[in-house]
Amino acid sequence: MKTKSQNINLKYIVVSGLFAACITMTTAYLFHIPFPGGYIHLGDVLIYMVACLLPTPYAAAAAAIGAGLADLLTYPAWCLPTLVIKSCLVFFFTSRASTFLCKRNYVGLVLASVFSPAAYGLCAVVLYGSIQSFWPQFAGTAIQSLGNGVIFLIVARAVDMTHLKQQMEKHVLT
Repeated sequence: MKTKSQNINLKYIVVSGLFAACITMTTAYLFHIPFPGGYIHLGDVLIYMVACLLPTPYAAAAAAIGAGLADLLTYPAWCLPTLVIKSCLVFFFTSRASTFLCKRNYVGLVLASVFSPAAYGLCAVVLYGSIQSFWPQFAGTAIQSLGNGVIFLIVARAVDMTHLKQQMEKHVLT
């Protein structure tokens, strides 16, 4: 017989897996908004959402697996940096608030929008062996992060208006 703790852990694992799959698909293939030099995808929006919903270890696993698989499928050279960078993004957010939009998550969004471009810029320097690689990578990722941030704010506000987080915590994650 499973204990309540085992059931909760299993539910977290299942929700993490579902988010990882959705992150993979939206990052690699679905709902892209192109801009010169790149595209905005909903994968990071889902990373921010899972970071606001699940405890950090589960959110980090969903982010790393989902984004890592997307890069493995589309841009394999970026797979390892993405595993680290995307899993780190979840540390800026909290899942302990009763809503997705709270002071900590607003600050987390700003920090994630600075951290991600800087981290990818540094990885570009290493991957391409040139300091000149930093700024183009930084700029493209910054535009992507800004777009993801705006979409996250819209989606999170809509989700908060439905009280979905409270309902999930009450019926799914307990």
